[in-house]
Amino acid sequence: MRAAVYHGARDLRIEEVPRPRPAPGEVLVRVHANGICGTDASEYLGAQMYPLHARHGLTGHHGPMIPGHEFAGRIAEIGDGVDGFTEGEPVVTGSALWCGVCRQCRAGRTSICVQYATVGLHRDGGLAEFVRVPAHIVFRAAPFGLSDDAAVLTQPMAIAVHALRRGRPRAGEHVLVLGAGGIGAFLTFALAQHGAHVVAADLSESRLAVARRLGASETVRAGDAGALSAALAEIGFMPTLVYEVTGTDAGMAAAIAAVDAGGRLVTVGIAKHPIEVDARRVTTKELEIVGTNALIGRDDVPEAAHLLARDPAAWQDVAPVAIPLERIVEDGIVPMLEGRAAQIKLLVDPWTRATRPTAMTNP
Repeated sequence: MRAAVYHGARDLRIEEVPRPRPAPGEVLVRVHANGICGTDASEYLGAQMYPLHARHGLTGHHGPMIPGHEFAGRIAEIGDGVDGFTEGEPVVTGSALWCGVCRQCRAGRTSICVQYATVGLHRDGGLAEFVRVPAHIVFRAAPFGLSDDAAVLTQPMAIAVHALRRGRPRAGEHVLVLGAGGIGAFLTFALAQHGAHVVAADLSESRLAVARRLGASETVRAGDAGALSAALAEIGFMPTLVYEVTGTDAGMAAAIAAVDAGGRLVTVGIAKHPIEVDARRVTTKELEIVGTNALIGRDDVPEAAHLLARDPAAWQDVAPVAIPLERIVEDGIVPMLEGRAAQIKLLVDPWTRATRPTAMTNP
């Protein structure tokens, strides 16, 4: 089969590799498409998570690997001991793996399992024609009525669903989403569907336009703390809950300045370096800072699929095209690294030989 194989920094090759066979308890998925995100771009520059040089404790993977953790497809083969699936049916997955025995897993917090891993980050993933996946993390897609392309968005939406839950938004609460690309777009939609009054902030007008389509009541084009506070004051909006999705020093400073006293700040974006926090302001405003990591498969993935199905047409502007494997670096990763990506979410179709439009609604 054809696959994108990562060998080292800036070394991602399209290769012919053996088609995998599902182990007992696994299914083989024929990949329809795989989304790429900032994590894929960061790993391309120099792997921090890919287990290239040491065997991963949970997955056992060691050496060059196939990335891709945002995928959906159809059952191609069923391993021994697996029930509840039929060959050819569409499926979705959050790609999350957990040990099931540590203290956090026993408490139901599998997203902070001591050995938490992800298909496509810690074992071979979906940037290939086929991927094998533990059956217990796979969900039948038919009950949700998603198109094959829309189903690919389930994993990033599940990340947003988990972040939403960590923030505990109330219906009607004033919520600011700081950063409207990537997870921020999915989070905007999830919050609006939850009944929150959402304002999205970003420097990109095109991303803000998408945020309005996804349910943001208003948007502000602002970056640093001063500009954001002024923009929010101009529209008379005082958030009691802020989701900081940029993972930057400026974003954190702006979030702390913008949130109302006694409010909550959820840090969603994963920073590339330790970020400074104005602890004095956190203290004097009595702020609550909440972290959110990955997703909880059994809870967040089905809810994500339900949300995507509420307005399938909304995702056309989020992920308008799918590119072939051969173009993943030039048309996908490099534009993302250079800050010139033309779309919020880019899909990669391992079966196409030319860029194609996506179809977010069923015929």
